[in-house]
Amino acid sequence: MSAPCCTPPPQSEYRRFFNRRIAGLDLRRYRRKGLPRTARDLVALAGDVEGATVLEVGGGIGTLALALLDAGAASATNVELSAGYEDAAAALLEERGLAGRVERRVADFVAEADGIPPHDVVVLHRVVCCYPDADALVTAAAARARGALLLTYPRERALTRAGFVAINGWLRFRRCGFRTFVHAPSAIAAAATREGLQPGPRSREGAIWENAVFTRP
Repeated sequence: MSAPCCTPPPQSEYRRFFNRRIAGLDLRRYRRKGLPRTARDLVALAGDVEGATVLEVGGGIGTLALALLDAGAASATNVELSAGYEDAAAALLEERGLAGRVERRVADFVAEADGIPPHDVVVLHRVVCCYPDADALVTAAAARARGALLLTYPRERALTRAGFVAINGWLRFRRCGFRTFVHAPSAIAAAATREGLQPGPRSREGAIWENAVFTRP
């Protein structure tokens, strides 16, 4: 399932899957339960973010960026491929009073990365598994990280791969072109280090997820 170099599916397939219904579910879940454990641990791994600028790639309704703002970050930019998240994200920003500190862009981050300025902290939470070309995605994100790159991605193990195969089978049955991927952590690390970042702390979350931090010396 690892795909070191391949063409992403049409954006319409991603938007078909990550639609307004999914965004609404995410918003209701966040209001009930807050951040998932992987996101909470990623915020903790970020350390001191006082005054930092945050770039969240594929952030959905943007809840992890909001947590970093709560932790002291100054501002956030969210680059999300699906416009289906925008209404739910706007509602959340309005109720939190943070609309003036968050910029949202609907764009393919890899395709438009050259037009996005560097930020102190760049976040990809459960995003690498949604993009076929992990090298291009992580390279673009690392290049825009002045201080730290935070990632959550699937652990590379047989049980995880079996689960993702099942998910892709269901997507194929539904005739949806979107697919999920288990990329090698070594390839993810290589892309980050080529851009001058150094590996930092990691944490494992159950059978599926792993968090990792890369920092600029």
